Amino acid sequence: MVLRPVKSRAGRDGLQFNIVNQGVELGTYVYLFTGGEPLVRKKDIIRLCEEHQDCVFSTFTNGTLIDEAFADEMLRVQNFMPAISIEGFEEATDGRRGEGTYEKILNAMSILKKKKLPFGISCCYTSDNAEVIGSEEYFDYMIELGAKFAWFFTYMPVGKGAVPELMATAKQREMMYHKIREYRQTKPIFTVDFWNDGEYVGGCIAGGRSYCHINANGDIEPCAFIHYSDSNIREKTLLEAYRSPLFMGYHDNQPWNDNMLRPCPVLDNPGRLTEIVDKSGAISTDYQNLETAKEFSDKCVLTAAKWKPVAERLWSESNRCMACGKCGTDSR
Repeated sequence: MVLRPVKSRAGRDGLQFNIVNQGVELGTYVYLFTGGEPLVRKKDIIRLCEEHQDCVFSTFTNGTLIDEAFADEMLRVQNFMPAISIEGFEEATDGRRGEGTYEKILNAMSILKKKKLPFGISCCYTSDNAEVIGSEEYFDYMIELGAKFAWFFTYMPVGKGAVPELMATAKQREMMYHKIREYRQTKPIFTVDFWNDGEYVGGCIAGGRSYCHINANGDIEPCAFIHYSDSNIREKTLLEAYRSPLFMGYHDNQPWNDNMLRPCPVLDNPGRLTEIVDKSGAISTDYQNLETAKEFSDKCVLTAAKWKPVAERLWSESNRCMACGKCGTDSR
């Protein structure tokens, strides 16, 4: 489950710890925080770790608030692992996250490595940085810095201020598909590609199938990239939200495609999300700049069309490789 905490409790109840209790009752034991910057609430996150020793907590963070004292708290509770957001090397990271961020990230990693605390990285690959993110030099350097796992996301044009030109090309997405699988065989780091690993998990995992996203307002969304909702944790239980029209729309229509390398109802199958949002009556949760599901999906049509033939070829090759079995290993 992915949670997006508010910065403070002023004027609202902020992060509801009870949602973790509900999640545990339903069998959810992994919780990830995203932002903004979740570690502005690091004391509350540590308290969650204390109260739920049966769960694992993580956060997507820029790393700037990780210091010696917080690392000691991580060592004490032993069930929190940060994923530090890094966009490549210094120029790309500072370009997106502000000047000096890269050096602060290196300092945070040094602290964590020194204390032998497990941590990972989170990378968003775009048309500008995919070649760097997929390079052996980059992987080796992250491993040298101490990263034990890596999340890979491709750029999604979420919101009216998005830049569709930053979406990775079909060629770049295929490159990441091959590179990550190659490094899994040769590098001591656990990798997860949020889109290209659909073949391992039966396609899209959103909509409560394996996870959901709860934003800072308490809106329960199908995915961290799908900002539409018909339920709120202040009005419904988690189970009631899973049974809502929007989430049942996911339940009844997954997988979105028989090709598990085309798992997403937006990026890979534009139009599918629009159908479900319209049918369920879900509303946009981007309250500052409302965007309809159709407006969002329309930005992905061209990219989806170019990825389709590549995905069909890769899917065919993947299934043929599994059926052969001559090499004795799964090269995926």
